Amino acid sequence: MPVAVGRGGGPVGTDRVHVLQVGPHAAGTVVVLVPGMFGAANDFRLPARDLVAAVPGVQVWAPDRREENLADRSGFTGGADPLTYYLGGHYRTQDPAASGFAGGWGLGLALDDLRAVVLAARDGGRRRVVLGGHSWGATTALAYAAWDFGGRPGYRDLAGLALLDGGVLGAFRGAGAPVQDSPEQVRQRLAAIEGGRVFDLTLSGVGLGVRAESTQIWYQLAGWYAHHDPEGRAVLQDRLPDALRPPHPVTNAALLGLLVDAGFGWPNDISVHSGRIADRPGGDGVRGWVDEGITPIARVAEAYAGPVPAAWEWYWPSRLSVDLDVSDAYADTDLARSLGLRLRHAAGLDVPLYAFQTSAYRGTVLDAARRVAAESRVPYAVHASDEGMNHLDPLFAATARNTATRTLAEFVRGLR
Repeated sequence: MPVAVGRGGGPVGTDRVHVLQVGPHAAGTVVVLVPGMFGAANDFRLPARDLVAAVPGVQVWAPDRREENLADRSGFTGGADPLTYYLGGHYRTQDPAASGFAGGWGLGLALDDLRAVVLAARDGGRRRVVLGGHSWGATTALAYAAWDFGGRPGYRDLAGLALLDGGVLGAFRGAGAPVQDSPEQVRQRLAAIEGGRVFDLTLSGVGLGVRAESTQIWYQLAGWYAHHDPEGRAVLQDRLPDALRPPHPVTNAALLGLLVDAGFGWPNDISVHSGRIADRPGGDGVRGWVDEGITPIARVAEAYAGPVPAAWEWYWPSRLSVDLDVSDAYADTDLARSLGLRLRHAAGLDVPLYAFQTSAYRGTVLDAARRVAAESRVPYAVHASDEGMNHLDPLFAATARNTATRTLAEFVRGLR
C-alpha cells in the first residue's frame, strides 16, 4: 500500500512510502515495525505472519523509507535471469553526484513520513497503534515517541512501543563501536555530506562492491537464486570475490548460507544462526546446505528474494546516520537542536514498553531500555532476551524457535 508523504526534494515518485500489510484489515490493533539500518519492509514479512497468527485482532504494517523509491528492482520482476542485469551493470544506479537532495534526508523527514503511516494506521483513532522496530528501527520508534509534531508529542499517537535489539541511551554500546556524536565528529560528517557523500557506504566493507547498493544487490541475488532453485549449483559462485568464494562447488542455498551464517565469520549484527555447508558433495559433486540452527536458510531466502518489497535498502542516507547517532542521547540537547531534531518529550513518555535483546550487544539493549523507562513515565515495561540469537535471527528464525516473536505477541496480547 502506498502512503503519500510530504515533499522531500527528490525525483518524481519519491514522495511516497510503501507499506507491507499482513493480517486482517478489520484488526483493532496495528503493529507498525520500522526496519533497521539498510533494512527494508520485507525484513518483517515472516515475523508479521507469526505475530498475526498468534494474536487475534492484530495487523502488522512494515513501511519502507522513501529512499527505497530510488532502487531499480526491475531485474527481479521482468521474468529474465537477474544476474546479467545487475552484475553486468545494466540496472539504473543512483549517482551520488546527482543526488544532492538526499543530503537533507535525515531523521526529521523520516519521522514526518513515518507519522503519515502511523496516522493512516490509527484511522482517525478507530485503531490503536504499537510502534516498534529492529535495530536502528527501534531507535527511530523511540525518536518518534519523543518527537514534537507541532506541539503534540509523538507518544500520544501510540498505545505501546516495541524495541527489537536496538534503542537509545547506549543500546548499541556492547558492540564496542562508540557512537559518533561529538560536535566535532558531527561537523566532519556533515562536511562529508556537503562534499557529496550523501549515501552511507558502511556495507562496502563486506567486500562485495564499493557502490552504496553493491552488497545489497549481492544479498538479494543470493536470496533470489536460493529461493527459486535452492538445490541447483550456485549461479553466483564464480562471480564472488576470491576471498569469499568457497573452494568447492555449492548449491544456491549453500552460497546464501555462506553469506549470512555466523559460522563463516560475519559480524554478529549482519548474521544468523542457520547451519553449515554439507561435509560431503551430493551425486552431482555439489555440496548443499544443512540446517542446524534456529533460522532455516529457506526463510532467509524467501525474505531476501523479494522482489518488492525487499529486505535490503540500497541507498541509506548519510544524514540519517548522523541524526540517529545524535538521537542516542535521547534529549533536547544543543547539538540535537542544531540539527533540527525535536526530541523534546522523552521524559513524558507514558506508554508501555517492550524490549528484546539478542547476543549482539552483550546486554546493553535491555540496560538502555530500563533507563528509558526509569527516566520517563512508562507505566510498565516487558524485557526479554535470547542469547542464542544473533542480531538478524529475530527477523527470520523458525516460528517455533523465535523468542522475539513469541514474547512480542505476549506483550501485544496483554496491552492494557
